[in-house]
Amino acid sequence: MPHVHFDSLKKPDKGDIVLFVFEGKEGGDSFRFINKILDGALDRALKANNFTGKLGEVCALIAPNTCYSQVAVVGLGPQVQFSIPQARRVGGIALEKLQGKVHALKLMADWDFTELAAHIVLGIVLKNYAFDGYKTKKNPSNSQKLTEIYVYASDYEGAEQQWQKLNPLAYGVYQTRDLVNEPANHLTPPLFAERIKELESLGIEVEILNKSQMEHFGFGALLGVAQGSNQEPKTVIMSWKGAPHDPQPPLAFVGKGVTFDSGGISIKPSNGMEDMKMDMAGAATVVGLMVTLAKRKAKTNVIGVVGLVENMLSGDAQRPGDIVKSASGQTIEVLNTDAEGRLVLADILWYTQDRFKPRFMINLATLTGAIVVALGHVYAGLFSNNDELAERLYTIGCKVGEKMWRMPLGEEYDKALDGDFADMKNIGGRDGGSITAAQFLQRFVSTTPWAHIDIAGTAYTDKDNANGPKGATAFGVYVLNEFIETYYEN
Repeated sequence: MPHVHFDSLKKPDKGDIVLFVFEGKEGGDSFRFINKILDGALDRALKANNFTGKLGEVCALIAPNTCYSQVAVVGLGPQVQFSIPQARRVGGIALEKLQGKVHALKLMADWDFTELAAHIVLGIVLKNYAFDGYKTKKNPSNSQKLTEIYVYASDYEGAEQQWQKLNPLAYGVYQTRDLVNEPANHLTPPLFAERIKELESLGIEVEILNKSQMEHFGFGALLGVAQGSNQEPKTVIMSWKGAPHDPQPPLAFVGKGVTFDSGGISIKPSNGMEDMKMDMAGAATVVGLMVTLAKRKAKTNVIGVVGLVENMLSGDAQRPGDIVKSASGQTIEVLNTDAEGRLVLADILWYTQDRFKPRFMINLATLTGAIVVALGHVYAGLFSNNDELAERLYTIGCKVGEKMWRMPLGEEYDKALDGDFADMKNIGGRDGGSITAAQFLQRFVSTTPWAHIDIAGTAYTDKDNANGPKGATAFGVYVLNEFIETYYEN
């Protein structure tokens, strides 16, 4: 994680400089400041490149004088449209477009967008993320490892205060990305539980349920998924008590943690199966959220519960047609062993609401391929039994750029799950697959306000972009942290 420094707007002595210009406008004080030092070279370069300042447009001068190795001008788009997601994006683009290996970066921010300067910094920090610990040979040309970011701003104190709020978020995002990107042989359920246990150093209370304890609580659905693996399943409960005297029930976040999903007997195609190490992204997002809350000392009480299993094939693996009894007492006919995440969530949702009586429950899961067909990789699917909860999540998602689209629930969809030989089936057919999966989860939620966020299309990317490299995106950490801070902090 780079160190970030703030200072008043002044002449940077040397290094790599980034300036920003709104579309259709002249550069501000910082632009004029550097342009004068460079004897008008910036004006000439922008004119020669037909630079207009549209969002993400970059014009870079390489070694314009003996002090500066490069000066990049980045377009912010129309000033009236400039937003938090756009600020984060241009930060990532700025780092992406700089040439060579950059160790220290100097940003110059004027009054007219100082309030979003810290969000630009966040974009740079997130773009700078790399998961390369397993590489024995590093390629310097492909690595932009920043160690220092200097922000020279008109209102540098205001920008620094904003960064103090965002810095914990960056740690939470890094934590989630590291977990999701970890190969499955290095992040089995027991190893995942150990990684979570380490968070006690942040003041998070951690409780780990082993197999025998889960048997005691009747976790037949979760344990059925895990029975084909040699790796013992775990359920981990994290507690952040930032408002110990608050009489209201805690907030609860629940995550699917399938550390590798082969599909079980209903085996997945081999093409792309290597990405199934990321089927625990829901659990990793809950962990990253808890890290963020602890880092910023959030003034609220939050419970995070994750069910950690491996879905494998063996002589002991669950078979299509098996019937299991869930912690709720309801029985489930398992018609497809690749519809396993909902079985894990069924037990831990029931357990969470029964034990903690939370104000609401929000679960996150890479649950269905059907949500990717419906919404692509832009929106996560949002399902809820509570209009106020859903509206708040939707609103904050739009604000910070982690967008969700509310999907329907209804009795007509629920009927598709009625079982022939048990209370229900774990699949409802091809049609409306993401909806029937959500309906299944709702059967394990009573009157507690609840939302299910299907992040199958947003938790992972198969290519580099302005937000970061190929791999985990940590979608959900930002929006849920902002959601808590906006509506639920004392």
